[in-house]
Amino acid sequence: MKKLSRRKIIKLSLISGITGAFFCNRGLAKGLTFIPTPSETEGPFYPVRNQKDKDADLTRIDGHVDVAQGQQIIVTGKITDTSGQTVTHALLDIWQADANGRYRHPRDPNPAKLDENFQGWAIIKSDSNGLFRFKTVMPGAYPASSTWIRPPHIHFKVAKQGYRTLTTQMYFPHEAYNETDLLLQNKSAVERSAMMARKINLQGNLPIYEYNIILDSLHN
Repeated sequence: MKKLSRRKIIKLSLISGITGAFFCNRGLAKGLTFIPTPSETEGPFYPVRNQKDKDADLTRIDGHVDVAQGQQIIVTGKITDTSGQTVTHALLDIWQADANGRYRHPRDPNPAKLDENFQGWAIIKSDSNGLFRFKTVMPGAYPASSTWIRPPHIHFKVAKQGYRTLTTQMYFPHEAYNETDLLLQNKSAVERSAMMARKINLQGNLPIYEYNIILDSLHN
């Protein structure tokens, strides 16, 4: 057998490692163990005041005439487990800042004006195919400190019996503040990729973002 040079061995190892990480993360081949969606801090603005309207359309509040400010978007995705199996009827707890970067939270110090017509919080379930979908607005960036601006993101807490509850944050591609965000940049490149939504289409003038979620079974 012909001897391989050290340079060629290193090259082949790198290609093999990149290919393996890609397939594990995206689940494009059968028989592989998929990487769970990375967890992230819940943050200080999880809703503390209950509200009646927590449906899948965050752009409207029941009883309000006006709709939320900002660019309306649709977020859709599928929930699976680390073996690639569909996770049906998982509970998704979703919250985010409005288009001004303000949360519906009494302790949010952001001086930006609160959008009173933005729902800000939704609790929905994945369907019998593991799919979920909701309508919202593109969240605004906001100051976390005098030197740190948080990029647009949406918080998720996903729960299903038999699986580890996942708390994470979904980010949007090509946002300038992604590059300096202390939380996002603390993740590996593979983790950052898994937490980034993908713009896939338009529904009329509404951008559609895909964000697939992988849960870790308690039996692993």
